Amino acid sequence: MCQKIFLVLSKFKFCQMKKLLLIYVFMNFSVLPAQVKDTIPSGGKSEALEEVVISGTLKPVSRLETPVPVEIYTTAFLKKNPTSNVFEALQNVNGVRPQLNCNICNTGDIHINGLEGPYTMVTIDGMPIVSALSTVYGLSGIPNSLIDRIEIIKGPASSLYGSEAVGGLINIITKKTKNAPLFTADIFSTSWLENNIDLGFKTKVGLLAESLIGLNYFNYNSPIDNNGDNFTDVTLQERISLFNKWNFKRKSEKEFTLAGRFFYEDRWGGEMQWNKSYRGGNEVYGESIYTTRFELLGKYQLPVKENMFVSFSATSHDQNSVYGTTLYLAFRKRQVFYR
Repeated sequence: MCQKIFLVLSKFKFCQMKKLLLIYVFMNFSVLPAQVKDTIPSGGKSEALEEVVISGTLKPVSRLETPVPVEIYTTAFLKKNPTSNVFEALQNVNGVRPQLNCNICNTGDIHINGLEGPYTMVTIDGMPIVSALSTVYGLSGIPNSLIDRIEIIKGPASSLYGSEAVGGLINIITKKTKNAPLFTADIFSTSWLENNIDLGFKTKVGLLAESLIGLNYFNYNSPIDNNGDNFTDVTLQERISLFNKWNFKRKSEKEFTLAGRFFYEDRWGGEMQWNKSYRGGNEVYGESIYTTRFELLGKYQLPVKENMFVSFSATSHDQNSVYGTTLYLAFRKRQVFYR
């Protein structure tokens, strides 16, 4: 009798294991197509084997052949981690740490491998935003709908990009005009009433020029104090950014790209009773920052047999900051050429 019961229990366990095994296999095969769908094009060839990176060698190279490890994050990554800017999206990347340097005004920068923001270079389509504040403002205001992918190099890249890339490189690659949608709109809001609007569209000017235009607007204007310390928990912000990239067609079919960006931001934090009438005074403590920034980037392929490029960056940064009664005014212009 005992043996029969044992056999029945054994068969029961075996049947249960078969069911579990079948369910496990079924779940794997049901999830796999959804995962592979974004990585295998309609031609049936694996995109992972044909991925091309630019940041490691300054020229298109197969990801498997590049001597410099380059990590790629596509639009699928940005959609799975919806944020108002790339700066916040990168907090989900190992080894890349967005760090807030002020608990009240919430300004921050990007740290790669422990090195501070000025040692990380930010580029747009390989065109450098050369500034110590590039990781603070260079990653804000570019609509996610215009981004094709983000390439990240963790570690020294100064031999190719100069001393500002000692910590690493973040290269934001925008979509090619022919692949970009005619018009995109991305609008979202959070339970904290953070509102973000991304608009993008493309246009052609004659037969010799194509343009991508992106507009980003972010607004958060609801002071919240959940911990009861009479200070704002999150900095209030109003930000607008306009991005425009031009691709010019040349008879030689060599590259010529110009890009410009306008950035304005008004942010403040401090005591809950603070408003702009208290700016610079000692009645109610608050920190307020007005920032106006212009960027001009360019890349020109020289008319020679070798692949030689001239890249340049011009930046104008105007900042009016008040920390309690302390006034800080900063105005900076910088132009850099690469070849």
